[in-house]
Amino acid sequence: MTSIPLETPPGDVDPRQASARFFYPLATIKCAGSPIFRSQDARDFACLLDLDPDVASWTCTGVELTYGGETYLTDFVVTGTESRTFVVDVAHDLPRPPDWIGLAAERAGHGYRPVAMTDFAGSNRLLNAKDLLRYGFYRCPLGDRIRLLAVLDEMGSLTVSESLAAFREGRPMGCLAALILHGFLEIELDDALIGPDTVVRRIRD
Repeated sequence: MTSIPLETPPGDVDPRQASARFFYPLATIKCAGSPIFRSQDARDFACLLDLDPDVASWTCTGVELTYGGETYLTDFVVTGTESRTFVVDVAHDLPRPPDWIGLAAERAGHGYRPVAMTDFAGSNRLLNAKDLLRYGFYRCPLGDRIRLLAVLDEMGSLTVSESLAAFREGRPMGCLAALILHGFLEIELDDALIGPDTVVRRIRD
């Protein structure tokens, strides 16, 4: 199993046009278009978006809002699973947008959500999301995926350590992370950091 080295930009970013700064982890799951971030705080919030089951996709395109000749730059346009969209404005502390921002977002067909990343500082969900996305370029081989899903069908749930033993073709942790990131499996992200006893379950439509 091969992966894209963490030291290089994602494949859909043209190094000649991208910012000289890249924020880690590099892999994204639900991003539509090029994942260009203006801060590490924005990149960290994107990790949460990729692991949010209520988010269908997000993009860094179309994030400028204008009103009365003024322009304000936000970070993301997020599409929920019910097709509603909203722009997200991320800062370390709570953003301080102009007064017209809500109206401008509404005119563009979006809701507006300011996010202070201090609210997520040290949270298990953010730390677990970033750990999983370090494996975001991996793809689980078909045989390993079928093998683990079949075991979960029979057992109902497994621990992480038990799940790793089911992989034969790919790198176990990379494959397990890929199946979680792509919606085949679920684990608890909020209670504690991912460990050998973390429970793994299959997601069913």
